[in-house]
Amino acid sequence: MKIIHESGTRKTSVARATLQAGAGIVRVNSQLLQSMQDTLFRAKIEEALILAGDTASKVNISVKVNGGGVNSQAEAARTAIAKALSQFDKKLHVKYLEYDRAFLVPDVRRKETRKPNCHGKARAKRQKSYR
Repeated sequence: MKIIHESGTRKTSVARATLQAGAGIVRVNSQLLQSMQDTLFRAKIEEALILAGDTASKVNISVKVNGGGVNSQAEAARTAIAKALSQFDKKLHVKYLEYDRAFLVPDVRRKETRKPNCHGKARAKRQKSYR
């Protein structure tokens, strides 16, 4: 079996997943998924693996994530894993799209840039000066 490389993004986070034949071991930044402390981070990633079912136990997945915060890193990793698994097993593509489109299609929303004279806020009432 060939090695599959896929990437997923969310805000400024970028995750690169490498999938190869194995025993179902998942590593995120060289750390086993089961040994991760943050349960929300782990649950978001496991969602893609649970939907894959038996297919996830046939492959080893290694994910490298950098940039952004904890939540956006989790979503980027989830997207990268789902893309790699759907490329490995074509039937999963439809399953992921029916469950949640965000598994395969990246979220393009970004933080709105700050405006001048607004003290770091993107949209707020401007201060008026009558003097």
